[in-house]
Amino acid sequence: MRFFSLRQTSQAVFLSMGLTTALVLSVSAQAATVKPAKVQATTTQQNSVARLTPANSTDGIIALVNDNAILKSDLVAAIAQTQARAKAAGEPIANSAQLQSEVLNSLILRELQLSLIKRVGLNPDEAAINKRLEQIAKAEGLNSIAALQQRLDSAQAGSYATLRAQLIEDAAIQALQQRQITNRVRISEQDIDAFLASPEAKRLNQSEYQTVHVRVPYIDDYSRLSEAQRNDALKVAQKLRTRLLVPNVDVAEAIAASQGSYPIPLQGGDMGFHKAATLPTELSSEITKLEVGAVSAPLITPEGIDIIKLADKKSSDTMLVPQWDTSHILVKVDELQTDALAEQKINDLYSQLRNGANFASLASTYSDDSGSAGRGGDLDWVGEDQMIAPFEAMMKNTAVGDYSAPFKTQFGWHILKVEGKRQQDVSNEYRRTMARQALYQRLAPQAKEDWLQELRAGAYIQVLG
Repeated sequence: MRFFSLRQTSQAVFLSMGLTTALVLSVSAQAATVKPAKVQATTTQQNSVARLTPANSTDGIIALVNDNAILKSDLVAAIAQTQARAKAAGEPIANSAQLQSEVLNSLILRELQLSLIKRVGLNPDEAAINKRLEQIAKAEGLNSIAALQQRLDSAQAGSYATLRAQLIEDAAIQALQQRQITNRVRISEQDIDAFLASPEAKRLNQSEYQTVHVRVPYIDDYSRLSEAQRNDALKVAQKLRTRLLVPNVDVAEAIAASQGSYPIPLQGGDMGFHKAATLPTELSSEITKLEVGAVSAPLITPEGIDIIKLADKKSSDTMLVPQWDTSHILVKVDELQTDALAEQKINDLYSQLRNGANFASLASTYSDDSGSAGRGGDLDWVGEDQMIAPFEAMMKNTAVGDYSAPFKTQFGWHILKVEGKRQQDVSNEYRRTMARQALYQRLAPQAKEDWLQELRAGAYIQVLG
């Protein structure tokens, strides 16, 4: 079995460009899409709940969700956050009974998901959480997580721990939802064939998009920004958008002219050409809708306000990628075999190769990769981004017909051999992958809603008047 992980193009992000468009799941984001929960309360009770504000709220339980409680203070904070985000997006909403009901339902939904996460034992990916914190630190002009922690805790003790806990919850909810939706969405090869025969599939070409991607970062965490600070960021973004609409605009000059007195440097610029497959799905769908020269409306994210311009577009009927016909021998490092012993074994095999031993025979006899050992170590044709970085680097630097010196990866010690190299047209595979992603995006919302309805239906929920 192959132990190297394929790159998931739908999860690709612009991290290499210093930008990310991944949105942190939040109560306010869910409130806009969640349908009312099945609540064990009378209509009279629901209507009698006064509109809560910081001025009239005294803390107490507003709802029971299975064995847990939601406090009035939780609801007040969530309503304020929802209103702040709506206002920043240019669509202010009043603190109405309907808003209170929707936000409360979103809190109930979040509590149900967090309870399920505890039961199934979903654990956070610490590396992913740290990367998210690094992104937040960078957006605030800081160079480390430690600096972010110092700033937050100096403003209010415990703020960093609260932020980290929130990110862990958000990541766990996202992972839970992904697992549930993936289990429910079934896409057959016949579904893909039908989609590719539809007019909608015309956009799944091999086009490359030259994008200008600029961010107006916030001067503080979004939840702590004043109305004036949010408006300042939005004004800068709108000015920048106006300048980017000019044909053949000098992007650097437009960014400099838009900076003005804004205290945080604007980020990004001309990102060059990218295939749609290398973009996050949500960003790809935005870019492919734009005509050349068009600029998106300001996109509100937790880190700042993004502006995207489609500067140019190139089409191609083929998609050629380099591939290497590769074999390898693996000596694992695990609880049964130390690193020193594994290194000694791989060096012995390397000596045998240098003395004329057959690579395939050694791989069949000694390789610990059970998936390829039976084929003489053959991994078949391997493309870029399909193997872990050290393996790919060694593969690219090994001449056709030759084998490498021993090298180490997270799996153990390897020797690889390159049997051949070619340029392969993967247009058909690319189109089928993109079709599958498009179908998934179409079916996922309903699958998510069905699951949430089932989750709510099986819970004990009581709203207290």
